[in-house]
Amino acid sequence: MPNIPLFKSKIDNKDFKVMNESLKTGWLTHGKNNLIFEKNFAKYIGTKFAISMNSCTSALECSLKIIKKKGEVIIPSWTWVSTANAVINTGNKPVFADVEINSRNLTAEEIKKKITKKTIAVIVVHYSGLPCDMKKITELVKRKKINLIEDSAETLGATYKKKQTGSFGTGCFSFFPTKNITTTEGGMLTTNNEKHYNEIKKLIAHGINKDKKKFFWYRVADLPGHNFRLPNHLAALGNSQLKKLNKFNLARRKIAKQYDMFFNKLGSPFEVQIVKKNFTHSYQMYSVLVKEKRNSLLKFLKKNGIDASVHFDPPLHKQNYLKKYSTSLKNTEILSKEILTLPIYPDLSKKNLNFIFQKIKQWSKNNK
Repeated sequence: MPNIPLFKSKIDNKDFKVMNESLKTGWLTHGKNNLIFEKNFAKYIGTKFAISMNSCTSALECSLKIIKKKGEVIIPSWTWVSTANAVINTGNKPVFADVEINSRNLTAEEIKKKITKKTIAVIVVHYSGLPCDMKKITELVKRKKINLIEDSAETLGATYKKKQTGSFGTGCFSFFPTKNITTTEGGMLTTNNEKHYNEIKKLIAHGINKDKKKFFWYRVADLPGHNFRLPNHLAALGNSQLKKLNKFNLARRKIAKQYDMFFNKLGSPFEVQIVKKNFTHSYQMYSVLVKEKRNSLLKFLKKNGIDASVHFDPPLHKQNYLKKYSTSLKNTEILSKEILTLPIYPDLSKKNLNFIFQKIKQWSKNNK
């Protein structure tokens, strides 16, 4: 029986080589490779600036800290806890909005319901690799004069109307090992705002203003910052991985297409995610709805060496420390009971994919 993981990073000899070369320089903290990675990343996303840092969570916190007032931040409950943590840890209040069932994403209509005079920002989370409908959302936030932040942790390489996620507002990306490229731990913030760029550069490095050097030893802190920096050798890895991103995503899309064909043929109780015109999906995750006995299928797959999972159960508004912000979110609660995440990564073999299909068929036959 095979052991099929949910995710698997693809790190090859070229990646090891660039990291080794970086380590040999003796420069072990933030350095030259960060600048190269940031330049190439900004070019890929289509923004003026990019800032590498130690996580997407740090990027989210920085994107909120540059807003000079506190208030309510609208977020989906259908996401990982880091989104809510960033809101709370910057002194703001999370306001949960419901998502659309098929896309699993926030919509302009749901965001509009939650806007008040206290709203300072909206964080859209592009779930599993599928972008939100950004035309309607950008029009809404512009009209309401609300800051737009994109949690693009799962959508590197995904586009809406040929425009990359992370280029509509302040973009926040993750390079955790489960993501489309990895730096082990790491993240990136993208922006077109030069003022924000300069302030965030200080924020991630203890608040030090490098432009105020009277002498080579002089260090002036303009603000209470953090150490959110990404080490030089991990930036080298990130830049090496970025060169292979399109190839990685193409492999993911081919696997996702095979999943879709399989489930469409199998039919009830499975329902696939539909990718509409003008959207491209990066398939950081592959998820399917299981209308009946989802938990039974999960246990069956685990028993047979297939590392299936659920993203996310419980959703944020059901988490213990967030229940005080709780509200009724019909679609989010349906998703938490029906969604199933299946293995997907560039090196998922045809043999292992067929084994997954075989076991799902077996379960389906036994549960009619």
